[in-house]
Amino acid sequence: MAGLTLLCVTAALLLLASGGAIPPPEEAARMARFVLHNCDWGALATLSAQEGLRGQPFANIFSLSDGPPGPFGGSGVPYLYLTDMEISVQDLEVSRGGLSEGNVMALTACLMDVTSFVNDSEAGLAKKALFSRHPEMESWPKDHNWFFAKFNITNIWVLDYFGGLKIVTPEEYYSVKP
Repeated sequence: MAGLTLLCVTAALLLLASGGAIPPPEEAARMARFVLHNCDWGALATLSAQEGLRGQPFANIFSLSDGPPGPFGGSGVPYLYLTDMEISVQDLEVSRGGLSEGNVMALTACLMDVTSFVNDSEAGLAKKALFSRHPEMESWPKDHNWFFAKFNITNIWVLDYFGGLKIVTPEEYYSVKP
């Protein structure tokens, strides 16, 4: 559990304002995709490596995107733009020995994962996904050595209606459109 990473994307009234049709409760995989695609931010939770908080849960809000806005713009992959200067990234480096090279919702989708760097072939997609929703990222200080990262989803929990959590497999999640 030392390397726990959890991305929780929460949306409530924001989804109602998105203009898209909210998936019915029996379509949990589609709901998870819908929520991720319609949210611009998520919370990343780690176990802190920081002095005074070491070993304690710590959460941070991050800009994220799975693709440009619109009904068919999402890949389902949550992309982030990170720097080693960020506290949560430092926590991941300590608890996991760094980000891996190949290795989450009122309406809540929690995606448990392994966080990884985005390789060169995927960097263009990650940049388009993030900068289309967060254009200010292009002007962030270059000396912070920003890099693209993504979540490799391993578990998905959806809480969208009565009856408790629904478990969605990554295969179910990627097989539907938001």
